[in-house]
Amino acid sequence: MERTAAPPSPPLPEVPGLLDGIPAQRTARPAEPPAEAAPRHRYRVPVPFTLSYAAVLAVTSYGTVHLDASLVHALHQGSSTDVAHLARTPVLVLVASALWVAGGFASPFTLGFLVVLTALERRVGGVRTAVVFFLGHVLATLATEVPVGLGVLVGRLPDSSLHRLDYGISFGVAASVGALTGLLGPWLRYPLLAAFGGMLLQDLIAFTDPLTNWGHLIALATGVAGWSRVRRWERDRRFGGR
Repeated sequence: MERTAAPPSPPLPEVPGLLDGIPAQRTARPAEPPAEAAPRHRYRVPVPFTLSYAAVLAVTSYGTVHLDASLVHALHQGSSTDVAHLARTPVLVLVASALWVAGGFASPFTLGFLVVLTALERRVGGVRTAVVFFLGHVLATLATEVPVGLGVLVGRLPDSSLHRLDYGISFGVAASVGALTGLLGPWLRYPLLAAFGGMLLQDLIAFTDPLTNWGHLIALATGVAGWSRVRRWERDRRFGGR
């Protein structure tokens, strides 16, 4: 009997993903590390030195008007940068004495504070303006009170001079005026310096409060002596963004 060969089997259809009839094993991809979050830039809003300080002065000036007079006098006396207080708690009274405005918030030095320190802060920044202000405040205070202490020590002044009432912002304002004039053009610098210096000299000639008047002139000279420094600060702020 003749045997007939079986017809060839048709090729198996190609099934995607099959290898010899067995599903191909796909190699697992390694898990990608999570993308690192972009660092967040924290933008700090600078707090204006002049505006913040003026708010403090407004509060203390309000207190001098509405608090009991004996309490206000005790606060002023406790904040006074006289020799007795400087010998015991120098840092405390140097800071506390600058929290009051002699003559109240309507004093001309308050207007000078707002105008001069705002202009200086716009040019050199708040921190550097604070340095100028407090440097003038501290140096002028020490320059006027240390001779008083020496005078009492050698017997040239009475012991009551150790407790002289001395507080206010005027020394810091005078130093800021001196520093600001160094940043102005000559056409404005010297007339402003002459007008302010002349006013201080008139007060000194009147001899109503010679220690304070000398302190104003010393503070003004302190600001003028810092012209090169404040000019460098202005250049740094203008070109370096600081």
